[in-house]
Amino acid sequence: MILCKKILVSLLMFISFITTTNTVQAAAKKMCVFDLLGANGPVFMQMKDYKTVALAWGVELELKPYTNERVAAEDFKSGLCDAVSLTGIRARQFNSFTGSLDAIGAIPSYDHLKTVIATISSKKAAKLMLAEPYEVAGIFPGGAAYMFVNDRSIDTVGELAGKRIAILDSDPAQVEMVSFVGASPVGSSIANMYSKFNNGSVDVTYGPAIVYEAMELYKGLEPNGGIIDFSLVQLTGQILIRKSEFPTGFGQLSREYALTQFDSVVQLIHKYESKIPKKLWITIPNADKAGYLEVFRQSRIRLRDKGIYNAKTLKLMRMVRCKKDSSLAECTAQDKE
Repeated sequence: MILCKKILVSLLMFISFITTTNTVQAAAKKMCVFDLLGANGPVFMQMKDYKTVALAWGVELELKPYTNERVAAEDFKSGLCDAVSLTGIRARQFNSFTGSLDAIGAIPSYDHLKTVIATISSKKAAKLMLAEPYEVAGIFPGGAAYMFVNDRSIDTVGELAGKRIAILDSDPAQVEMVSFVGASPVGSSIANMYSKFNNGSVDVTYGPAIVYEAMELYKGLEPNGGIIDFSLVQLTGQILIRKSEFPTGFGQLSREYALTQFDSVVQLIHKYESKIPKKLWITIPNADKAGYLEVFRQSRIRLRDKGIYNAKTLKLMRMVRCKKDSSLAECTAQDKE
């Protein structure tokens, strides 16, 4: 009995030693997390899981929720946070390569997006994830973004002319695109662009399916509105770190982990999409889709030439589109991306 007690005590002391050692080894780092719904939102919940996994890589993350993405980005830039979780659009200021994944019309489906993320999450692409002093440490699907319109007759590019469209004032690409189709851009933040749609200040807004319920967009869709069943952009969520503050190899481990979460995140996105009443979806003819795609392509080329979109990213996404469908007109176009 005495021997058993000695063994038990020794075992407990060993466990205590291991726990203490791991705690000391794990570096404490602050992470700003943007989620429109705050600490109760899906992104913040996702980062809680990420926090658990990061312990195995030697980092203990202290998560801080933000409902204002601009503030989260500024706190990261100023050093108040060692890591940050942002939308790809906002992340463009830290890394133009991954920040161009959200280029309008560039990624048609979740399957295309998975191929792109898998390609750039490999060790071979590690250099592209670096833009000193920052490193992109993970890319997650954020959901296909759709146009929410207050008039169901707005279902072609031409009918956008003269309409008031809520856009993110932090993204020059959106200003360029809306102006190109002859619409009136109304500068907004993620926090207020949906309230503008609901109160009638704008005719059109856009976003992933989750905002339908979360931002109560059914109010702005009444009585004659709808959602155009055609993805404008595949939104992404991106984790960025200040590279010098993290252990060697952390970024690569993190990117590989993010890739393993792709399918489960897309399943959640599909769940939000299925919650939208079928009567609200507006199906547009294939001929009109072709028109949208060409407008998007020309916009991307102009934005590339202006230095807003990264040329390498656009080329990669074009190659993925053409690999999956070589019959696309752009695959043989003179002005390829």
